[in-house]
Amino acid sequence: MPYHDWNERICFECYAPNARARLLDGDGRIDRIVTNYSRISFNFGPTLLSWMKDKQPEIHDAIVQADKKSRERFSGHGSALAQAYNHAILPLANERDKQTQVIWGIRDFESRFDRKPEGMWLPETAADNASLDVLAQHGIKFTILSPFQAARLRPLEGNAEWQDVNGAKIDPTMPYLVKLPEGRSLVVFFYDAPVSQAVAFEKLLTNGETFAGRLLGALDEARQHDQLVHIATDGESYGHHFQYGDMALAYALHKIEESDRAKLTIYAEFLEKHPPTNEVEIHQPSAWSCSHGVERWKGDCGCNAGHDGWNQQWRAPLRAALNELSKKLAVFYEQKAKEYLRDPWLARDEYISIILDRSPESIKKFFATHAARDLDPGNQVGAIRLLEMQRHAMLMFTSCGWFFDEISGIETVQVIQYAARALQLATELGAENLEPRFLEALEQAKSNIPENQNGRVIYEKFVKPAVMTRETVVAHFAISSLFESYPAEAKIFSFSITQEDRQLWTAGDARLAVGRIKVTFDVTGNFDTVCYGVLYMGGHNLNCGVRLFQSAEKYQELVTQSQAAFQGADFPEAIRVLDRHFGETHYSLKNLFRDEQYKVLHQILAATRDDIYNAYKSLTDRYAPLTNFLNDTHMPPLHSLAPAVEFVINAELQKQFENGHPDPERVKLLVAQAQKTNAAIEKDMLAFAVKKHFDRLSEELLKTPENLDLLQRLSNSSGLLPILPVGVNLWKVQNAYDQLRGRLLPQVAERGDGKAGIWMEKFFALGEQLGFHIDRNLLKKAA
Repeated sequence: MPYHDWNERICFECYAPNARARLLDGDGRIDRIVTNYSRISFNFGPTLLSWMKDKQPEIHDAIVQADKKSRERFSGHGSALAQAYNHAILPLANERDKQTQVIWGIRDFESRFDRKPEGMWLPETAADNASLDVLAQHGIKFTILSPFQAARLRPLEGNAEWQDVNGAKIDPTMPYLVKLPEGRSLVVFFYDAPVSQAVAFEKLLTNGETFAGRLLGALDEARQHDQLVHIATDGESYGHHFQYGDMALAYALHKIEESDRAKLTIYAEFLEKHPPTNEVEIHQPSAWSCSHGVERWKGDCGCNAGHDGWNQQWRAPLRAALNELSKKLAVFYEQKAKEYLRDPWLARDEYISIILDRSPESIKKFFATHAARDLDPGNQVGAIRLLEMQRHAMLMFTSCGWFFDEISGIETVQVIQYAARALQLATELGAENLEPRFLEALEQAKSNIPENQNGRVIYEKFVKPAVMTRETVVAHFAISSLFESYPAEAKIFSFSITQEDRQLWTAGDARLAVGRIKVTFDVTGNFDTVCYGVLYMGGHNLNCGVRLFQSAEKYQELVTQSQAAFQGADFPEAIRVLDRHFGETHYSLKNLFRDEQYKVLHQILAATRDDIYNAYKSLTDRYAPLTNFLNDTHMPPLHSLAPAVEFVINAELQKQFENGHPDPERVKLLVAQAQKTNAAIEKDMLAFAVKKHFDRLSEELLKTPENLDLLQRLSNSSGLLPILPVGVNLWKVQNAYDQLRGRLLPQVAERGDGKAGIWMEKFFALGEQLGFHIDRNLLKKAA
């Protein structure tokens, strides 16, 4: 299945399935669809939820609703936990960053779940007393740690001696109190390590009943207190690492609810009913995925992902380079921000309000509280750019940058990109050029891959070209505007484009556009007026120039000269005009952002693909009788014709589902032809086309659920599933069906007229095709 990016893949393999998990009956058919999130404690990173709200709002909202539902189930306590904002290792963060990470995590949580968080997940469970104290300062009641992080304990009452619990010897079925500096305290739950290990590494999620039995088996009748059996695992285990792990979890929860041995609860409810009776001290610092404290995120401790012969000696110099940069940026920020803000660091803590809501009202409210004086719009932009510099200065400590084995891995390159953005903003705001010293420090971080050499080379090779500027954004707009229409006001990622003037000339496939636009970076409000010229000569041949707007006279000169050259069909002169006005820095199709590049190339290649299809179709039609004769007489096939046959079959199969009205007989014939000629089906592309087809029909069904023709179309398409040589993701259409089964079916059954009976018959037939358990007694009652 082709996915746009990693977030989308994980969302559809894991986060979405757990929001709509299938419970099967004894025949393997869907009995119910439930949300796992309403019955377990869970957390999501704020940056992931932000992406989900923008790209997959249905899943984001389902998670939020699950938390609300859990409050009804668990004595008013919600199942969602907060998380420190951008997954930084808090024991390695400076005191200011610890505070901001926790404050931002809490505020983000409140904005989504409409309540204060009771618990907070610490990234990698990395903790020390200073980090726990920050949680306690901000009203967090508890967190979850590995039992290997516990050092010693003693009863809260009396004067008993400390008991050594090193090596996970602590009882994980009860909460513990950590006493912190300045009289504060925080409750810690230590998860059950053996069962957690079995989920992550021993394939416990292959069977829901076995999973439930293992959880119930962790109860010990010898204990004299109410026990909390709980595990802590990556959410990706439930669907991504282990396919159908979401279903195993749903069934395990169902079996536990059915049993008389235990009841489901969450941390906050259990804590309310069972306050801690023991005090604990933890190892300082420590984490769940490193047996050396938190060395994995700062040194070559031996913890790695398993590449033989590689070392992680790059971790220490990378951490040192970023720490040094962070300190210099902090000094610059504090000095510069005083021009705009009463208390620069308090303002940074409160900047989360703008991150969550960048509306003019939100920005106005922020500066009404934090401005050191009356700031005009330009000064407000300057202040926000300083705050963005600080945001990236924290993002560059995201933990995954150190977790894996190689400095040129995508996770580590990403944290260096955050650093590059912070450097870019600092330079634009008037700081000394910090990049040379940063690159000098990065040079000490050696790559395991010879051609990547070190952090400096990686910065120049992978990071620098990816830095987004107003010029690259305008070039993207200018080039893509030749292939799609933009409104006068358009959005490109985090930029707003206002077209002030645009001239377009065409001649056959060739096109020339010249324009002037206002480009605004929505995050900071910074804007510029920029002009562009772009010449397309067919195929992939394209030249584009961009520069800041200088004057109306210069711009008009560009328009006049470009038009004259293009309309005179003098393309070399048109290129020289662009050179004179924009210099020798040119942009091409390579400079389009990936999504738009794919879209434009798809358009350019469409005619080519059609030509290839028509040529191949002509060949296959012409020689079909001979091919059939050879096959019937068991003679060797025409191998030279096989690529054409394969191309045509795949193209036609995909088109059948892309046009929204597949012909069942034609699809069956194409599949049979593929089998007969041993043509390889492009399974990923076909599965994607079929999924999209069902997704579109499911959306139509929710809008017009009593449309009998639509039900028949769905039924016809569903009838093809058994013969298709691919597995099809029916998640969305099954969800739509289940929603109607619960909401509309009882209403239609209640009507009991002839039309209702016809609809129900078709609806039940569709449900059986989609894999549901159907109670046909309801149809009999309606009749």
